[in-house]
Amino acid sequence: MGSRLTEEQADFVAAIRAFAKRECGTREQRDALTAGGREAHDAALYGRLADLGWLGVCLPEEYGGSGGGLADACLFLEETSYGMVPAGGFVTTVIAAKAYEKFGTERQRHDVLSGAVRGDVLSIAMSEPGAGSDVGALRCQARREADGTWVIDGQKTWISNAHCAKYVLLVARTGEDKHGGLTMFHLPAATAGVETRRIDTMGGREVNDVFLTDVRLPADAVVGQVDHGWRQLMAGLDHERLFLAANMLGLARRAFDDAVGYVREREQFGRPVGSFQALRHRIADLATEIECTRLLVREVALDCDAQPDKPFPREASMAKLKATEIAKRAALEGMQMMGGYGYTTEFDMERHLRAAVISTVYGGTSEIQRDVIGKTYGL
Repeated sequence: MGSRLTEEQADFVAAIRAFAKRECGTREQRDALTAGGREAHDAALYGRLADLGWLGVCLPEEYGGSGGGLADACLFLEETSYGMVPAGGFVTTVIAAKAYEKFGTERQRHDVLSGAVRGDVLSIAMSEPGAGSDVGALRCQARREADGTWVIDGQKTWISNAHCAKYVLLVARTGEDKHGGLTMFHLPAATAGVETRRIDTMGGREVNDVFLTDVRLPADAVVGQVDHGWRQLMAGLDHERLFLAANMLGLARRAFDDAVGYVREREQFGRPVGSFQALRHRIADLATEIECTRLLVREVALDCDAQPDKPFPREASMAKLKATEIAKRAALEGMQMMGGYGYTTEFDMERHLRAAVISTVYGGTSEIQRDVIGKTYGL
């Protein structure tokens, strides 16, 4: 990750790597922090990241952040992912925080952004049982009362980090138009009528069903404008896809390095298995693809920072598509090269695979990303 880094960024990367090695550099440490790989987020460790000032890496200084750019946030995501730091709450937090920064009221920004810097986790509730890739089909209803307050009823599903979030950025229906009738709401997770049920997955406990029953919110809970939720969501997609790409780039690098480390040491037929051309060429191909991905993610982040008001739908979708697909490929190839050992829980490769395989689904499937890219060419 050395190309085009400033001296400050290079120091930042070095500090994250040192932290990861110190706090979760061994399998024993990671198992203790993640309940044997079942939890993606450790609140105590996350608090130590907050104490270092790193959680506000791309948030404004006026709310306690560092005032850095998206490229800085991507470095943090890549390196914490590579170091297997159980800070899974950061991804949804930084995505939601950027939406509050752009569309929230001053009070919302103060409460939410300052809290995120201090270690509060944020979640985003869009998907529903009948509205996944087709977000515009969501049915969770927000009804405005005569006094201007809101009453919300419905169900959300696959909501990452809702179980540990302080605030939820909720998208609900306020009008009949499929896309023109959506609104964002600021929802404290402890609000009466909100019930969170965790969903167990092969990747651990990280997603949830969220049930909203007669949930009452004040008039000023709207984030942005009423019925403008779709436009606001679209405005934040570049950030979301870029952050997810950086996170998976770190995982791809880690899976690759773990595989290389194994094939250098494992001997069969009197020599390291990595010295056989069949594996050596696969390693070469993976290394090349990961380096291309790194350059793509870095370039898109720099472009977004240089032109913050310009949308980059093609480039952001390319980054998300490329990074998630190569992470999945690196983990699958790593498991194949490690043979039966890659399948055991003694090694981290099976954990890499469980984390990577779903990345081509959430945040917009690979099929959706390809469709977005194709449409930018007028197809």
